[in-house]
Amino acid sequence: MSPSSSGCEDQAMICDGRIVVVTGGARGLGREYALAYAREGARVVVNDLGVSRDGQGGGSEAADELVAEIKGFGGTAVANYADVADWEGSATIVGTAVEAFGGLDVVVNNAGFLRDRMFANATVDEWDAVMRVHLRGHFCVGNHAARYWRDRQKAGAAVDGRIINTSSGAGLQGSIGQAAYSAAKGGIAALTLVQAAELRRYGVTANALAPAARTRMTEEAFGEAMKAPETGFDVNHPGNVAPLVVWLGSAQSAHVTGRVFEVAGGRLCLADGWRDGPEVDKHARWAPADVGAAVDDLLARAAPVKKVWGS
Repeated sequence: MSPSSSGCEDQAMICDGRIVVVTGGARGLGREYALAYAREGARVVVNDLGVSRDGQGGGSEAADELVAEIKGFGGTAVANYADVADWEGSATIVGTAVEAFGGLDVVVNNAGFLRDRMFANATVDEWDAVMRVHLRGHFCVGNHAARYWRDRQKAGAAVDGRIINTSSGAGLQGSIGQAAYSAAKGGIAALTLVQAAELRRYGVTANALAPAARTRMTEEAFGEAMKAPETGFDVNHPGNVAPLVVWLGSAQSAHVTGRVFEVAGGRLCLADGWRDGPEVDKHARWAPADVGAAVDDLLARAAPVKKVWGS
């Protein structure tokens, strides 16, 4: 089996031999993804800049500790500490996979942080910082991976690549106090659709997640609602999201692309996205005075919109 093969027929380890990059992989959801991939036989690049919840600081300790933990149970992993939104740095993330393991099969774009602020109080620096890590970060890592896979495919190699992006319920329906985060996550959902359409020809699928789980970014915002129960199923445990992420990275998911999944606890939901709703066509130019009645008719026939989080 080649270092970049798509796995074996043993369904007990559905990612055996796969080479996987997880950005923001040392804590929270990323940590659970990296652990789950390693347990399913994947070779994992744990990328983490080691910053705080709001993107401050940095260090290698968190990624190094997770790599040691993976190796401790017999898994295979290496660390990378690059900034996902730095063009040259993000190239080293893909480069680490190729140099350490001989290829790349899966990119899980998970890195991010929050700078929550009500819209009227938000600053342009906060806006730019959130857009940079989420939207630019998804672009940089995904673009380097896409170029690698395109070149491999054009050279005659078999490619079975996966991009798994991280959107959010905030990106799908908005969240009060999170204008920048919501806009970035909405952009990631749209980016995923374009990636899926353009990269299919190279043997690459692209899908996105809107996960709900207990992490550094949700504990402060949702408080008691995210606490672990004393007994029973912990619906907010970040490990609940990992099985879908691992399956999407496996050879079994080759037929699924351009989709956004909402995941919470044991619930998997396929987001329906923007679709054409009720319509009216006058077959002529509208007079401004007539538009109001037409819009009221459309609203009366439309499905109710999902409420913005926090409203």
